[in-house]
Amino acid sequence: MLNTSKKTASCFVNFSRLQQITNIQAEIYQKNLEIELLKLEKDTADVVHPFFLAQKCHTLQSMNNHLEAVLKEKRSLRQRLLKPMCQENLPIEAVYHRYMVHLLEFAVTFIERLETHLETIRNIPHLAANLKKMSKALAKMDILVTETEELAENILKWRKQQKEVCSYIPKILAEENYLYTHDIIMPPFPFTSNVHVQTVNAK
Repeated sequence: MLNTSKKTASCFVNFSRLQQITNIQAEIYQKNLEIELLKLEKDTADVVHPFFLAQKCHTLQSMNNHLEAVLKEKRSLRQRLLKPMCQENLPIEAVYHRYMVHLLEFAVTFIERLETHLETIRNIPHLAANLKKMSKALAKMDILVTETEELAENILKWRKQQKEVCSYIPKILAEENYLYTHDIIMPPFPFTSNVHVQTVNAK
């Protein structure tokens, strides 16, 4: 009865909770360390992993074998390099055939553009003179554009004047017709022809 009736003191309850929090924090810290180790192992897998190390060892071994073959054939290679290579075919392994196709495309493009590149290089010393000529040509073009604009304005004004004159012609003809019917003689207009038909009073 005494064991069932006794109550736990609040200070001991808080102490147990604090202990639990401390344990959880330690576990979180441990997990973070494990995550950091996994990240480090992932970043350095190509250095320390046995699979990648085996690949690198195989590559180094093949390079070593190639260098040994070159050293064995050093004399024949030297003689071959001293001879001018003309009208000979170099054997290329099948693995590198696709790269040779791209290389040939680049070579053809380079040869096609070689003359243009050489012409550009030749024109570099004359670049300042060419820029001066271009500046003068641009200045002349500006002058021509200004004169063209002025000419266009004059043409528009002339057309406007011609329209005004054409609008007055029917009135002038009507007045001449009226004067002709009434036997009235008028002096010639300044913008009409000097030859005018003047009516004479028959009476």
